[in-house]
Amino acid sequence: MQDTEPSFLHTGFHSSAQRFPDRPALTLDGRSWTYAEVDEVARRWAAALIEAGKRPARVGILGHRSLVTYAGFLAALYAGATVVPLNRKYPAARNKDIAERAGLDVILADDGSLAVLPALLRAMTDAPPVVLPETGEVPAGFPDAPALVLREGVESREPLTEPVFPAPGDVAYLLFTSGSTGRPKGVPITHANVTSFLRVNADRYGFTEQDRFTHTADQTFDLSIFDPFMAWAAGACLMPMDTHQLLSPLGFLREHAITVWLSVPSVAALQARKGLLEPGSLPSLRWSLFCGEALPAPVAEAWQRAAPGSVLENLYGPTEATVACLVHRWDPQTSPERSVNGIVPIGAPYPGMEAVVLAEDGTPVAAGGTGELCLAGPQVFAGYWNAPELTARAFHTTGHGADTRRWYRTGDLGRVAEDGEFVYIGRLDTQVKILGHRIETGEVEAHLLQQEGVAQAVVLAVPGEEDGADVLAAVVSGDGIDMDVVDKGLSESVPPYMIPLTYHLLDTFPLNANGKVDRRALREQVVSGALEPFPL
Repeated sequence: MQDTEPSFLHTGFHSSAQRFPDRPALTLDGRSWTYAEVDEVARRWAAALIEAGKRPARVGILGHRSLVTYAGFLAALYAGATVVPLNRKYPAARNKDIAERAGLDVILADDGSLAVLPALLRAMTDAPPVVLPETGEVPAGFPDAPALVLREGVESREPLTEPVFPAPGDVAYLLFTSGSTGRPKGVPITHANVTSFLRVNADRYGFTEQDRFTHTADQTFDLSIFDPFMAWAAGACLMPMDTHQLLSPLGFLREHAITVWLSVPSVAALQARKGLLEPGSLPSLRWSLFCGEALPAPVAEAWQRAAPGSVLENLYGPTEATVACLVHRWDPQTSPERSVNGIVPIGAPYPGMEAVVLAEDGTPVAAGGTGELCLAGPQVFAGYWNAPELTARAFHTTGHGADTRRWYRTGDLGRVAEDGEFVYIGRLDTQVKILGHRIETGEVEAHLLQQEGVAQAVVLAVPGEEDGADVLAAVVSGDGIDMDVVDKGLSESVPPYMIPLTYHLLDTFPLNANGKVDRRALREQVVSGALEPFPL
């Protein structure tokens, strides 16, 4: 196996482990692991995952900012498996749905997840084996059903001599995003998809072994792929931040001389609102990258002043097109006036990627017109996990013969500016982004309607206190609703970022001319304060 081309997601790390064995690859809570150490851990854990010589097809990773989160992800790849991230902040019902629909062969979990793992296993119809590489003895209350491999059993394994490298078209990781039916959609990303993304970014940014990356996204969010695998391909050091540090990250960036920053814009917006982005206060940054939601121009301006030595870019891309595939480089002189509705342009497509603006019927929109942003190219996934009908609706096909293009429909409204770059206008449907997480409001509504007393529910994205950041508001109707019970019930079925910030009671919903609920009127009532929030 030659490592000259990153044909697989784990190729970059494997190459760096050979070139930079003694350099730090990962730092967590003050402890560092070299490339050689992480590589040895990943190979040993991979051996534990390959039970009786049988390569697992899909491995669930349940962890948070731990060695399992990072070395475990590598171990699953080293075993030739598809990685399926789970999230211990999710309700057991959601993790169960993901685990069963993915068809996990094994779950690899850290000690911090032991509080939630038993409930997940008990909820599953046929729980898979579990590997606990940090755990010395069977935890109290642990189910008897699944086979269990503890720390001693893992450490007794002989590490794999070499990682498994499957076919480039095999799925590297499988993420589940919010779905309008009330169930998350599975998005399989192949090694070919993700290595195309990695190659473009490696060429664009020229990262080196001297760089220091942080890591701001949960593993169930596709943005989480960028920092570890871009850092490791360059031989650089990954220094993840925990949740509490993410709320006030500037001190962390200065203390650890971080050179590469990637986050959703909301993180920067919060620092700007607090007045913490003092000019020149982030001197170590070389690259300041934002992705996952709309980037307000005032936030970009404030961050650029704080990190004047860095190049600031706005990246755009849905999970289905592998993290990001369009980019705009911020220019303090010209970018503000090129922004639309105060939002920084999303820029031009990556090399090899194509973007167009199409009408509902798949025909091109006239120059300067607004339509649905559609994408084609090597980063675009083939289709949703075991969902052919959903996949068919997600694509437009244009042209004939050699000119045939299969365009992924992003659901985002866009426009081509006079300079040829793309600008983001808004959402075509009810899908919204909250703190970088893509959410179908219909999914939250579906779960609200399952709560006692709720007869009707509409979930809306409304402006929050921070510039450019939206929050969720729920308007519900019904008899005898106990809103505290509704809120608690919802928290047991959806992740925290899908819980509405406010609830509003209304006896009768307004209707539009077509007899449908008038969401625009409801939103105006919520935003204006005409519909007061229910006190919780």
